[in-house]
Amino acid sequence: MPDATVGLSASVVQSVQRAASVLRALAAAPHGPDRSATALAAAVGLNRTTTWRILHTLERERLVSLDRETGWYSLGFGLVDLAGQAAGTSLAASAQVVLRRLAARSGETAALAVPRGAELTYVAEVSAGAVVSAGWLGRAVPVHATSTGKVLLAWSDPADARVLLDLRRGGRLARHTPTTLVTLAALEQELAETRERGYAVCRGEFESTAWGVSAPVLDAGERVVAVVSVWGPSSRLTEDRFEALGALAVEAAAEIAT
Repeated sequence: MPDATVGLSASVVQSVQRAASVLRALAAAPHGPDRSATALAAAVGLNRTTTWRILHTLERERLVSLDRETGWYSLGFGLVDLAGQAAGTSLAASAQVVLRRLAARSGETAALAVPRGAELTYVAEVSAGAVVSAGWLGRAVPVHATSTGKVLLAWSDPADARVLLDLRRGGRLARHTPTTLVTLAALEQELAETRERGYAVCRGEFESTAWGVSAPVLDAGERVVAVVSVWGPSSRLTEDRFEALGALAVEAAAEIAT
């Protein structure tokens, strides 16, 4: 009887296996010199030239990014995109119970969004009874003008955040409503506050009548794979409810992450 392990070994593509090893080594390396091409080559047992070619290819595919001032690599936004594609199907199904409970406890609409490219797309949505709220399912939203997008920006590397924002207006962001944050300084302050409290808020910045809070679903590397949100009309979801709803969203996001 033929040995199944021999056939399996023969079918392995070495270059792909090496690229996967480099990605895993990069993910495990602390921020700093351990993320240089030389250090990564030593970590995976390859020569520096081979490792550099792998890293260069991964960079072209946006799976890693290179800080050219330090020579250190980090995981790229392309991986977030891939994770988002997977999360859109698996997380949307597994999160339904959590979202239903969140909608019931908040009295508002609970939703789940995942990163896709440079956008966030809502893949699951549960309303509390017959409440009236924005319908987000299947929609892509601007990252600077929604609480979901602010979560993604707040927990992204600065280089990835710049890609997400796609600034083409001399440092100003597109205005959607009178409350939209349109300067980088204002947005950066908001993102710092978001990281500190653990959730983001939106005061009608994309659609004036839609207010909400959002919290990140993080993987083991503290990267955002999805975002949990609570949304409602401005007449009901007022600013004095942000703290309580934010705590509910954080709790739901942590449960989905497990």
